[in-house]
Amino acid sequence: MSDHELHVAKIRDGTVIDHVTGGQALNVLSILGIDGSEGLGVSVGMNVPSDRLGKKDVVKVEDRELSQSEVDVISLIAPEATINIIRDYDVAEKNRVDRPDSVVGLLSCPNRNCITTGSNEPVETKFSVVDEGVRCTYCGTIIRDSLADHIDPE
Repeated sequence: MSDHELHVAKIRDGTVIDHVTGGQALNVLSILGIDGSEGLGVSVGMNVPSDRLGKKDVVKVEDRELSQSEVDVISLIAPEATINIIRDYDVAEKNRVDRPDSVVGLLSCPNRNCITTGSNEPVETKFSVVDEGVRCTYCGTIIRDSLADHIDPE
């Protein structure tokens, strides 16, 4: 290994999210609800050299496999990401993310007047994926930036 290579220990079981858009690793952790208090082993490489992206981030999470809805939201901020499922130190699955047409029940609408934000209405959020970001199906509010700030904690 040369002095210019990044070396991060392999994980036994978990998920490696590779080819994340440079500077987005902390948003990926936020999407996954990881803040360090859950006790998971997490490795983060930010703005590391990439032939494909120029610079990329890499996130490794031990002992956790991602749900499809988490992958869908990650695809919105990191459309070139690959999700590698690791089992017993080997890559068991490797998948590129696909941008979904919609995201249901994972994001919260920032519009306080939206039907999904009232506690009296049991309406699950639904956002259409558009070029500008995501658009609330109910009120039309568009979230352009900081999608991770709108993750519904429930």
